[in-house]
Amino acid sequence: MSVRVGHGAATHAGLRGRANEDSYLAAAPVFVVADGMGGHEAGARASAAAVAEFEPLVGVAVVTNQDVRAAIERARANIDALATGQRAAGTTLTGVVLTRVGDAGYWLTLNIGDSRTYRWARGRLEQISVDHSVVQELVDSGQMDAETAARHARRNEITRALGAGSVGQADFWMLPAESGDRILVCSDGLSTELDDERIARILDEETEPQDAAQRLVHEALLHGGRDNVTVIVIDALGDGGDDVYDTVPSAQPDDADIDTRPRAAAAGGRA
Repeated sequence: MSVRVGHGAATHAGLRGRANEDSYLAAAPVFVVADGMGGHEAGARASAAAVAEFEPLVGVAVVTNQDVRAAIERARANIDALATGQRAAGTTLTGVVLTRVGDAGYWLTLNIGDSRTYRWARGRLEQISVDHSVVQELVDSGQMDAETAARHARRNEITRALGAGSVGQADFWMLPAESGDRILVCSDGLSTELDDERIARILDEETEPQDAAQRLVHEALLHGGRDNVTVIVIDALGDGGDDVYDTVPSAQPDDADIDTRPRAAAAGGRA
């Protein structure tokens, strides 16, 4: 039994003359994006350290929730070790790992911070991840609507991260992987420049995942390009693809019940 996927990825430093502090990994079964913070050198090192801990999972037949949690905790320890006497290094982290529960393929989705993971399926765009941000907490508590949050001065202030003095934990979701699914993983350099309607239109119009990823980055630049922007697009295909990921059923039984919701905020930073 296999989940067949095709994918594309693109990244850009943006138009403000900043170094690119984003890092990503796009190699089955792992597709993750990290957005670093703490100054250009510290941020880049933090995001790279987070992504590096997922590299040993590339090509692994079955990646479990425990494997993902262990990679996150190793990344946290490595990023904490980067801290100096000044601002601590930190990073967001989001994405999907293809796994299997019983006889079904699943997207194991992870998130900490305000980078985002979406699913485009049956003509509908759904944000799977929930931002760990000040404005998202205000939206959740009914103190602010989503439209206001998108323009708020504190929209980039996050409440959880890997490093940056945060001890907040990642959230996880398990979603059935179905033929026709298109997963979008991105840093906030995309979501702050393009609204969901525009993102959905591009995902609908571009049939090839690499074309979709490149166009999303291009349009983020056209709409301001005020931050680093990184995009991965992953397609679940019914009859072939760039990568064939063999998901032999051997996931641990508790992997089937790991959905979480945002809990109390921990100290964070800006990404």
